[in-house]
Amino acid sequence: MPEIEKYSEKTFEDIKHINADGIEFWYARELQTVLEYSEWRNFLKVIEKAMIACQGSENTVESHFVDVNKSSPMPNGGERIIDDIQLSRYACYLIVQNGDPRKEVIALGQTYFAVKTRQQELIENYDELSENQKRIAIRNEIIEHNKSLAEAASNAGVVEPKDYAIFQNRGYQGLYGGLGAKEIHARKGLKKSEKILDNMGSTELAANLFRATQTDEKLRRENIQGKQAANQTHYEVGKKVRDTIKELGGTMPEDLPTPEKSVKKLEKEMAKKITKK
Repeated sequence: MPEIEKYSEKTFEDIKHINADGIEFWYARELQTVLEYSEWRNFLKVIEKAMIACQGSENTVESHFVDVNKSSPMPNGGERIIDDIQLSRYACYLIVQNGDPRKEVIALGQTYFAVKTRQQELIENYDELSENQKRIAIRNEIIEHNKSLAEAASNAGVVEPKDYAIFQNRGYQGLYGGLGAKEIHARKGLKKSEKILDNMGSTELAANLFRATQTDEKLRRENIQGKQAANQTHYEVGKKVRDTIKELGGTMPEDLPTPEKSVKKLEKEMAKKITKK
């Protein structure tokens, strides 16, 4: 198997297409090659699972999986018509979620498509936002998803506030290489009243958003029960996100710089500008 260093976010960007309306899509056969499936029939089974998941999430399958015909060159000259499928980013996300977890490139694809899909959900022109605008957008998204995470944790048996604090701390420890909330708070040099999530850059916030959303989904999907099991799940998801960052050659979250202004301060400044207009 090729070394993971050969893969990067660019691997999936390289096979992305843009149609005449400016909408991005991927071809299933090209994604098949990148994800190291040698047989089209085997990859079709993964696509079928993704379609079922798409339907289960109350999305229109035909909007995300579009059957097309493509011409393919023959070894001895000429061309033949083959079946293919145009995939949305969400369709690709569902495919890698249902792919072979033993493949390292699948783990990379899960991170790439999950983060990019989440960015699209946040705001369509995410890439055009300034760093401060991204921080505010992601921080607000975390606030909303932490509500869902709290509910999932409660369903698993994490009910008391003290237990939920422990649960949250385990997620941080997995993502931050053993550092809990108090250690992260001290490392950032924050005042007692300041929240660590308000004092993160967009990259660090995105890692924490991914940690929260994937833990939420795993708790619900696997119907995990018991405080210890929930805590371990949060830790393992956090560690998986950390391992993926490492595989991609990224900076560990605890080593990322702390912004000069908190998200709260940025929001206050933005509110003042609006009221002055």
